Amino acid sequence: MLLPRLFDDDLFDDFFEMDRRPMFGKHERNWMKTDIKETDNGYELDMDLPGFKKDEVKIELENGYLTISAAKGHDVDDKDKEGNYIRKERVYGSCSRSFYVGEDIKHEDIKASFSDGILRLSIPKVDQPKLDNKKYIAIE
Repeated sequence: MLLPRLFDDDLFDDFFEMDRRPMFGKHERNWMKTDIKETDNGYELDMDLPGFKKDEVKIELENGYLTISAAKGHDVDDKDKEGNYIRKERVYGSCSRSFYVGEDIKHEDIKASFSDGILRLSIPKVDQPKLDNKKYIAIE
């Protein structure tokens, strides 16, 4: 008799997401995976955006939050010239992630490139003001 593995990811995903219908299927959490590396001068951010083109990706900086969004359109026609499609698995919709980078960062300070489905951002470090020594509040 075969039993499901106790910690099988797909088993738990299916159980906990029964009523949820994610836009990109049960693997939606794999979209926009991001690596952030600290360097001496700033931060390097690499974000996976497979299947997206450069013009489908937008980067916005507002109130210290860097928001990266990607949107993919969908053709309404479900058939090729001969009408032979049996199934289409191309996805459409949008996804986004936000990161707080600080209100002192300006949009011209951030450098971005996009190649082979990977968005690369260089974000400089901004000197944060040093806080005074810890001050404790007396308990009455």
